[in-house]
Amino acid sequence: MKILTGSLASGTTHPSPSLACWMPEHKGSGLGLIIFPGGGYGGLAEHEGRGYAEHFAKAGVACFVVTYRLGSAGFRHPAMLEDALAAIGTVRAHASELGVDPNRLGVMGSSAGGHLAAHAMGAWDRYASDVSLRPDFGVLCYPVILARGAHGHAGSMRNLAGDQASEALLESLSCERMVSATSPPCFLWHTGDDGAVPVENSLAMAQALRRHGVPFELHIYPKGAHGLGLGAPYGWAADCLRWMQETAGAKPARSVAG
Repeated sequence: MKILTGSLASGTTHPSPSLACWMPEHKGSGLGLIIFPGGGYGGLAEHEGRGYAEHFAKAGVACFVVTYRLGSAGFRHPAMLEDALAAIGTVRAHASELGVDPNRLGVMGSSAGGHLAAHAMGAWDRYASDVSLRPDFGVLCYPVILARGAHGHAGSMRNLAGDQASEALLESLSCERMVSATSPPCFLWHTGDDGAVPVENSLAMAQALRRHGVPFELHIYPKGAHGLGLGAPYGWAADCLRWMQETAGAKPARSVAG
C-alpha cells in the first residue's frame, strides 16, 4: 500500500499526517475521497477509515485514510485542522499520479471525523497554499457539528480544544457557523435516536447549508446506534456513491451495493 505524508507550508503546528492510499483495482472514476475516521478526537475507528476506503475503492473511488493528530496524545486545535488541510493539499498536488481529478476531490468523516471534515469545508481559506485547499464536496456521517450546548459533544471538544477552552473558542469551532455561500456541497446521514451525537448536529448543518444556498442531501434514519458505519441496515452508502457521482458530474467505474 502506498503511504503519503501530507504537508502544509503555511501551517503553524508542523502538520505531517500519514495518508494510506486505497486505489481502485480497476480503472478509476477520477473521484478522490479523503477520509477522516471518528473516535472523539481521542482515537481513530478502523471501520470508519479502512472500512470505508475498501468499500468505495471497489466502486472506482481513490480513497485516502488520514491518520491525524489526537487530543489523547496531547495535541490541540489547530493541529487537527492543519492535518486535514495538509491531506487535501497533498492529494491535490499529486492528483495526476494518483489518478484523481483535482476538481473532484472530497472529504468524508464520521462522528468527530465528521467534525474535522466539516471544519476543513469551512476553514480551507484560512491558510495559504499553492493548490486550492477547498474540498469539492463533503460526506458527513453522524457528524459532531455543534461545539457547545445541549446537543454538543463535550468529549470531542475537550480533546480538540482542552478542558479550559473559552466560550469564544468553542463557538468558533461550531461548524454550522462556518458555512457560507462558497461552502462545498454536502451529503449527510444520521439516525434519529443516536444517543451519543444527537441528530440535531446534522440538522443544524443542513439548516446552515440551506440558509446559504449550498446544495446538500440529508438522510435521517429512525433507528440505530452511534458509529454504525457500513454496518447500518440502510442503503446510505449506495445513496452516497450515487450522490458523489452526480455532484462530481461523472459516471462510476462500476457500482457497489450499499
